[in-house]
Amino acid sequence: MPRFFITPDAVSAETAVITGDDAYHISRSLRMRVGEELTLCDACGNDYFCRITSITDSDVTLAVTGSAATETEPPYKVTVFQALAKGDKVDTVIQKSVECGAFAVTPLVTSRCTVKLSAADAEKKRGRWQRIAAEGAKQCGRGIIPEVTSLCDIKNAESIFADFDAVLFCYEKAERPLRGVLGTIGTDVERIAVVIGPEGGFSEDEARLMEKAGAVTVSLGKRILRTESAAPFILACLSYEYES
Repeated sequence: MPRFFITPDAVSAETAVITGDDAYHISRSLRMRVGEELTLCDACGNDYFCRITSITDSDVTLAVTGSAATETEPPYKVTVFQALAKGDKVDTVIQKSVECGAFAVTPLVTSRCTVKLSAADAEKKRGRWQRIAAEGAKQCGRGIIPEVTSLCDIKNAESIFADFDAVLFCYEKAERPLRGVLGTIGTDVERIAVVIGPEGGFSEDEARLMEKAGAVTVSLGKRILRTESAAPFILACLSYEYES
């Protein structure tokens, strides 16, 4: 069944209205008709089961036939801190992280990043990154649209990671395997940070900085993953460990 996100004020207990690009997509691309059914999500974790009552290229009116809490969200909130990388690698990380259950993605500046972005340039890219996150959320049936947040610098690690219940620092020189760490942080952890380095990895100074910030340094195994592969890998491991 087709699935679309709407704002909470666009749906009530009885009716809902879709406008703009989604309305055009429903009428022209999907060629849906009056009487057909689709699912709406208010991006707050609530699904609405609807039947089309009228349709044009600019708006679609629906009758709400039922509602339920979205069942696709993980029981934890993971923010992926992804170091800037070449080409479209950050795009890939955002798309796959959303599919694997990330709550948010934050682009990260580290000393070995070959890509240099000012805060202003990063904000220009953030619009496209947020669209990638929204499309990924629609495709995989998420109950929220994960946020792509503003660029941050690992130099500010102590303040950035202060509010997380657990911080997993993925470091190729780490000795503690991820599996062992996941067995110790407990199932009551809600906010988790996952920190991924650039193509050249993290420096030793950055590893010491993250340790000072309270991060748990973890190894992702005997094979060195590409920067764009690491976040989906660790998110899949978290899903296996904590989702029923």
